[in-house]
Amino acid sequence: MGDMDIKRRALLTIVAMLGSALTYKYLYPLRYFFLAPRDVERVVSVRTKQNVFTHSNRSLVSVVEVGDVKEAVENAVKLIGGFKKLRLKGKEVLVKPNVNSDDPHPATTNPEVVRATVELLYEAGARRVVVGDMSGIYWLPTKQSMEKTGIAKAVLQAGAELAFFEEEEWVAMAPPQANYLKSFSIPRRVYEAEVLISLPVIKTHKYATYSMSLKNFVGIISSVDRRKLHTSRYMEEMIAEINLAATPDLIIMDGTRSMVAGGPTSGSVKETNVILASGDRVAIDVVGLSIVKSFNEWERVAEIGIWEQRQIKRAVELGLGANSCEDIEVVSAGDSQAFMRLVEFIKRAITE
Repeated sequence: MGDMDIKRRALLTIVAMLGSALTYKYLYPLRYFFLAPRDVERVVSVRTKQNVFTHSNRSLVSVVEVGDVKEAVENAVKLIGGFKKLRLKGKEVLVKPNVNSDDPHPATTNPEVVRATVELLYEAGARRVVVGDMSGIYWLPTKQSMEKTGIAKAVLQAGAELAFFEEEEWVAMAPPQANYLKSFSIPRRVYEAEVLISLPVIKTHKYATYSMSLKNFVGIISSVDRRKLHTSRYMEEMIAEINLAATPDLIIMDGTRSMVAGGPTSGSVKETNVILASGDRVAIDVVGLSIVKSFNEWERVAEIGIWEQRQIKRAVELGLGANSCEDIEVVSAGDSQAFMRLVEFIKRAITE
């Protein structure tokens, strides 16, 4: 065999390997983009749960300054009533972080916040903890995104299990209150969750204005439904309507870092150094938006009243949480001057 034949064969091998890699990276995810989940059971009822983290009929939202991450998560939940409110002993818990992409936090949830949450759930008596999500179409399979962000390692080290929703059984629903996304599919695991905990981030979003608690549930709908959402001018209203599918028992919002302009995968990042907790996804988004607003970098938040945000307005119309600032009580723990100024800003901003 001549040198030319050897070089030609080597070149063809390299081309084949590159082709396989590109096919896996770009064509593998596309199967989820065009194919709806098969053999989907239609479910009629939409499950609702009562917010147990309240005081005098107001939704509690805690804001805690972070020193040690686990301690901050524990304190944030303790300030609103503690994990004991969820009666976790012997229960299975599904934790839903933001793993939309394979980018580091705050584009995705801080792995240390995920780790701390899992450990605290077990300490509170949970029998089994599963951490699951479905990444955006360009970052599938979710397994790779979880591995690259460090979330998979944190979950397994904390003793929990991983779930990748694109690989699971789905159910279909058509909530009667929905006007913009009238039917969609969600994982059966989410629909039947005994306890559901959401771990969103604080970040802005060039298409949806912002991504926090309400937007975190885009990760529970199929890629076909996401395509409808991302090509609609009513995207923000649809985000609120997705939340008719399931109600989180608790939201722990990762503000260790926050994206205050740009997004969703990259933008202006600030070391906000806070953890938020609430049982009310509207109330916690209102507080999260106040944090973004305090930096005055994202016009679509800075120049609009928080209660006028389209996700918030539609969520209020649907009765998904607080209706106004009168329904929210902010509680806090932290002693730095910067933190205390931030809390004062939040308390003013939520009234606008």
